[in-house]
Amino acid sequence: MRRKLRLLALFSSLALLAIGRLEAVAAAEPVHTEASVPPSFSDPGRSLPRPDLGGLKQLRFVTEDDYPPFNFVLPDGELTGFNVELARAICEELELACTIQRRKWELLIPALNENAADAVVASMASTPENREQVDFTEPYYLTPGRFVALKSAVLPEATPEGLDDRKVAVVAGSTHEAYLKTFFPKAQIVPFETVEAARAALKTGRVNALFGDAISLAFWLNGADADGCCVFKSGPYLDSRFFGEGVGVAVKKGADPLRRALDYALARLAKKGVYSELYLKWFPIGPF
Repeated sequence: MRRKLRLLALFSSLALLAIGRLEAVAAAEPVHTEASVPPSFSDPGRSLPRPDLGGLKQLRFVTEDDYPPFNFVLPDGELTGFNVELARAICEELELACTIQRRKWELLIPALNENAADAVVASMASTPENREQVDFTEPYYLTPGRFVALKSAVLPEATPEGLDDRKVAVVAGSTHEAYLKTFFPKAQIVPFETVEAARAALKTGRVNALFGDAISLAFWLNGADADGCCVFKSGPYLDSRFFGEGVGVAVKKGADPLRRALDYALARLAKKGVYSELYLKWFPIGPF
């Protein structure tokens, strides 16, 4: 349930990670980008006025503590991660004091509604279900699908033609499996019950490729579990019908002044290069 509300499938194309507007990339015609290059975060031609904070003195963020690399706790108890550092950067940009508290996932939205927090920064997806409960800033990242293959494999580009009759691992019943069935019908889709099992099949060569969430795959490729085995192939693939409309900062319904202030801060962080610095720090092998 948590991943359905947050990012189950877990930044726009370099053309647009849009503050203002998101456009789906054609399903089987991905935008190709270098993994080490941060995605574009906002429209550089769009100018947002500095908001009137109306006497606001501090921003009270809430997040989780068990979702690395986005929000997690270090051995010394310090809360850190991409989301946490982004929240601190927002406060600095708005020249506000900042508090970031830990909550269980199911208590994040209630914290807003009970006025115990001002904003949620926890990789919460801007889904129709979530938008019934809270309002969101413009997305600060998307969750594309991507293919991964062994470094040693002789595998053509991951196109419908290139994967014809190739074995592709995927999590059974996931949106990624549905995407493969729709746009890669000639691939030999091999479903697994868990993403861990799919990754193991790839590492041992039982499948030619794996298709899944680029965010979690990037984290895996950066970590010890992958042991340098694999690389991204083609992509990213962006289609809101399968991969959602992105992740934003959540605020209480009707908190429009605060939401506009957060949008302003996010746009400024993108323009100043702060967002890119955070992206490169937490995603040396990027999802895009």
